[in-house]
Amino acid sequence: MPFSCDAVVALPRNFLLRALPPSSLARLMPRLILVNLDQGQVLHASGQAIPVVYLPETGLVSMVEVLTDGGTVEIGMIGHEGMVGLPVLLGADYAEQDAIVQAPGTAWSLSAASFRAALAADPALGTVLMRFVLVFLGQVARTAICNSRHLVPQRLVRWLLMAHDRLGCPCFRMTHEMLGMMLGVRRAGVSVAAAALQAAGLIRYERGTITILDRAGLERASCECYAVVSCAYEQMLDEQTSTAAD
Repeated sequence: MPFSCDAVVALPRNFLLRALPPSSLARLMPRLILVNLDQGQVLHASGQAIPVVYLPETGLVSMVEVLTDGGTVEIGMIGHEGMVGLPVLLGADYAEQDAIVQAPGTAWSLSAASFRAALAADPALGTVLMRFVLVFLGQVARTAICNSRHLVPQRLVRWLLMAHDRLGCPCFRMTHEMLGMMLGVRRAGVSVAAAALQAAGLIRYERGTITILDRAGLERASCECYAVVSCAYEQMLDEQTSTAAD
């Protein structure tokens, strides 16, 4: 079941910001700057310092591992439920993976130095963010399991469902080449898998645009990995919402 922010009426849209106590949010918001995220933009690169952290409002960011042969594999995705720049939260200065914008949108940005100062001044901020770290690490682990144990069509279904949850729109631009890079498979493998889903009436793919036609059908066709990750995020978001309301 896709998570939704409909039950939360306060701005901003990012769930981690919404989960903060009102006093914490009031202290943090003046430091934040709303920026555009452009498709293909690298927010931080492997082996380089992380100057800025981002809390997405819209759009989709992929955490990508770059292999020695130049290949790439997505290890996790982040949307309005999370934060980009987790190494800074965990006390590191440098990134281990590339953070690449897959779908354009907007995000609240904060310099790494200001972010560290905000963490030191407000323990509630760290508490909220560490809950996200736990579920994101679960997503990374489940992605590794899915990529090693399940067939390409199931992996593609999982990716589409997770992207749909975060984008909130059934239609988004994504080429077979980009999907192959994200799933760590050849473009031809993605083409065959996408053609099968299209033949089943689950998606429509044309001119680099994927449209989800049958969300329920995709859920039935998915492996257990999507449900495991989705349930973990649902639980986190429920807990965050309950905490913010107290």
